[in-house]
Amino acid sequence: MASVPSLASNVQQRLADALAAALPQAASADPLLRRSDRADFQANGILALAKQLKGNPRELATQVVAAVPANEVLKEIEVSGPGFLNITLTDRAITGTLAARAADDRLGVPLAADAGRTVVDYAQPNVAKEMHVGHLRSAVIGDAMVRILEFAGEQVVRRHHIGDWGTQFGMLIQYLTEHPHELDHKESAAEGEAAGAEAMSNLDRLYKASRALFDSDEEFKARARDRVVALQAGDPDTLALWQKFVDESKIYFYSVFDKLDMEIRDPDIVGESGYNDMLDETCRILEESGVAVRSEGALCVFFDDVKGPDGRPVPLIVKKSNGGYGYAATDLSAIRDRVQNLDATSLIYVVDARQSLHFKMVFETARRAGWLNDKVRAHQLAFGTVLGKDGKPFKTREGETVRLVDLLDEAIDRATAVVREKAGKVGLSEREIVENGRYVGIGAVKYADLSTSAVRDYKFDLDQMVSLNGDTSVYLQYAYARIQSIKRKAGDRTPLAHPELELAPAERALGLHLDQFGEVLAEVASGYEPHKLAAYLYQLASHLTTFYDQCHVLSADNAPEVVENRLFLVDLTGRTLRKGMELLGIRTPERL
Repeated sequence: MASVPSLASNVQQRLADALAAALPQAASADPLLRRSDRADFQANGILALAKQLKGNPRELATQVVAAVPANEVLKEIEVSGPGFLNITLTDRAITGTLAARAADDRLGVPLAADAGRTVVDYAQPNVAKEMHVGHLRSAVIGDAMVRILEFAGEQVVRRHHIGDWGTQFGMLIQYLTEHPHELDHKESAAEGEAAGAEAMSNLDRLYKASRALFDSDEEFKARARDRVVALQAGDPDTLALWQKFVDESKIYFYSVFDKLDMEIRDPDIVGESGYNDMLDETCRILEESGVAVRSEGALCVFFDDVKGPDGRPVPLIVKKSNGGYGYAATDLSAIRDRVQNLDATSLIYVVDARQSLHFKMVFETARRAGWLNDKVRAHQLAFGTVLGKDGKPFKTREGETVRLVDLLDEAIDRATAVVREKAGKVGLSEREIVENGRYVGIGAVKYADLSTSAVRDYKFDLDQMVSLNGDTSVYLQYAYARIQSIKRKAGDRTPLAHPELELAPAERALGLHLDQFGEVLAEVASGYEPHKLAAYLYQLASHLTTFYDQCHVLSADNAPEVVENRLFLVDLTGRTLRKGMELLGIRTPERL
């Protein structure tokens, strides 16, 4: 495993050395290098430097160029306009750097030097309740960030903070006590998706029946409330029945996450109940330290910059006046656990943007208590709402919230139809059609989400998602499959880099974009912005399309070394696409 410096970092260093040599008084100046449509790169830093030194920017730029020693990386540096540097690389440098990337299993992407331990809190369904479209984004964005951070070298701890506690369980448990077989499965035990559907059917039926009885029967309501007290007091029989609901819900959760092609492991699920034993101590610490104060019988934390419509301060209520604990107590206890017991250096919460005020107050409270500080930081990766084609929150025609399973099934059905339409051209078997339809459908849903900046709302439009054209996962998956087709047609001709060859414009553009992969991943990992990886991959596929059109790979007119070099570019593009899509949680079928 070898880290490969990018061409940009190579050029940046050479320019920085030249700046220091030509202008010693500006030894720490930044060349401000960026990609350009006028050359391979453009450096703009001399303009600001000229103002600082009160000099002529073109003259300073000329001095810097003269200080760059001859080398095999920089082909030409042109002073342009008021002092820009337009930089063109040698073809040998481009191909040679790509060859070094190709020789490495990680494509030359370095591991982060300052990696720590990050807890990612995502995919937070509720026990005994069906997952709906609102659960999609936390799961998809969280899973992608876990993959990206792990690839960057971070030690990641997954946490699924499921809703598994609260007063509603008194109603459910009491009903199960009086109807003990409501959660029984059939003798011919189903597995996977079927088991999940049966589990959700059982839970849904029991919830509706218990709710109807709770609303109509005062005696049952009283028994249900007594059951809440027993649950909170840790009564063993009540806890055993509560565990039945949790276990039944997990069967359902796992079936949905399996459909989403996500791995959810039992030890990673630590719901609200997991912090019950910490709540009292959390409140005591906050009160004794003065972080929280009593107000009208409740334990509260106040903030100068958080006020309600009436202008009065809005507190974070940690403990209610009736002695009950709110979400804040659980969330603060979770922070204590993750910092003190898991030794986390970063906490990432993939949570709906509508909860931003709550988390702002929770994080500030944790900072005041000393649980968060310069060495341990927390960040809410806030996400927007999934909208329908009409731009309104996504609902069924009847105005109901869309079931997540229904949405995913429809995506798979639509994608399978698209795959089946093209299947004859590549000779796919029925098994491959079904499998690829699933990969394409789930990939389409994930990519539509991940290609949008998380904090923005986005429209759920399946027609667009499964389109072969435009910025879709299907377009990227077909690009990858086309690469594999070319490699199969190549027969015994192998990919091999030839740095001595001159590159065509489309080859240069593709090569320079391939070289940016590591830098993009570093930016995505540090800013928690998976949409930037999606954008990079779409641009990569677009460069590949231009390359196909302008540079025939297997043409009989090509010299053997040209074929090998173009196969090398195609192969590295395929490996980069595959790794990038894998980090987004999307499969890349070999034939499509």
